[in-house]
Amino acid sequence: MQAEGKALVLIGDGIGDWPIEALGDRTPLEAAQRPNMNRLAAEGESGIMDPIAPGIRAGSDTAHLAMLGYDPFEVYTGRGPFEAAGIGLDVQQGDVAFRCNFATVDENMVVLDRRAGRIESGTDQLVAALNGMQIGDVTVLIKESVAHRAGMVLRGPGLGAKVTDADPHAEGAKVPTVEGSDEPSRKTARIINEFVRRSYDILKEHPVNKKREQEGLKPANIILPRGAGYAPHLGSFQGRTGLSAACIVEVGLVKGIGRYLSMDVIDVPGATGGLDTDVMAIGRAVIDALQTHDFVLCNVKGPDVAGHDNNPSAKVEIIERMDQMLGMILENIPPKTYIVLTGDHSTPCPYMDHSGDPVPVVIWGPGVRTDSVTDFGERSAARGGMGRIRGKDILNILTGFLKVQEKFGA
Repeated sequence: MQAEGKALVLIGDGIGDWPIEALGDRTPLEAAQRPNMNRLAAEGESGIMDPIAPGIRAGSDTAHLAMLGYDPFEVYTGRGPFEAAGIGLDVQQGDVAFRCNFATVDENMVVLDRRAGRIESGTDQLVAALNGMQIGDVTVLIKESVAHRAGMVLRGPGLGAKVTDADPHAEGAKVPTVEGSDEPSRKTARIINEFVRRSYDILKEHPVNKKREQEGLKPANIILPRGAGYAPHLGSFQGRTGLSAACIVEVGLVKGIGRYLSMDVIDVPGATGGLDTDVMAIGRAVIDALQTHDFVLCNVKGPDVAGHDNNPSAKVEIIERMDQMLGMILENIPPKTYIVLTGDHSTPCPYMDHSGDPVPVVIWGPGVRTDSVTDFGERSAARGGMGRIRGKDILNILTGFLKVQEKFGA
């Protein structure tokens, strides 16, 4: 079936939040000037969405899989393969892939900063000192991603993916010893423990870190792998839906999902994945992609960054810039375009992590039934006509409007 229109899924990463006293007991989304988001709410149908299920703290990977029509409980093998594929690492059958953080530790291996002071440059040089490391019969392949992130692949015989993380997920804790739950995974654990030790020995003396210390910056003196997994078997998005698709996102994780689904992954110069990202460049890429594709997935990472940093004012600012981007998109979209605006999860500033709260969602476009909601926010969306849905419902709703969905039943 030929799609009758275009679809844009616009995701404010971690956009959901809690009321904050400093913002007048409003959430950052509610406090932001967002006329274009409010326009979608006034002209569309709103609701709230559990990315996975009520109360489940969704990862960005599992949430995006759900919104793209895949059941994460069936297909998810770990975050590592997506992170690695997203930055251009080739994940082959039998490889075990990880996502990694550059971090700062002291001489006792206590984590001082899980993100190495949000390092923005020099990670390519740090990676060059580690890539290709041989540990027994296993080769370590590693590549930098955005900011403090990296992807890593272990390639060698007899590796398992059932291992714990080398990241304690908290500052002030020691780097844990990785453990495996079966013999192949215990081999992987031994390799990772040796790699982490070597990464510290090499990186603490690296010129990039010596310079950072001289400048009063935190050294990126260790790499902490986590999220181990094998390459998943997903099939192409177009094969499942009949929709040609583009993926315009900032971080390697979601790019990797796009690549596994055979979407056209479009890199945007200036899209940093941080609070300094060029949102208008992202918007222009979306406008161009809607001319050539049926379906466009776009993710702006900044709200999540601000949430993790407990920075409500920065979250307000990036939401306002995202709204300006949306305004430009609305002025330049094809006539029959459907837009879903939502988040992949909530990252409340006081919580500084993904929470189990639902996120606001609105669908806008020709034929969409309107409701009485006139502004886009966590509390107002809860009054919308869409009610409370799950992430996996998004694609069904869109394919129905685009008339590429088979009828269920006679």
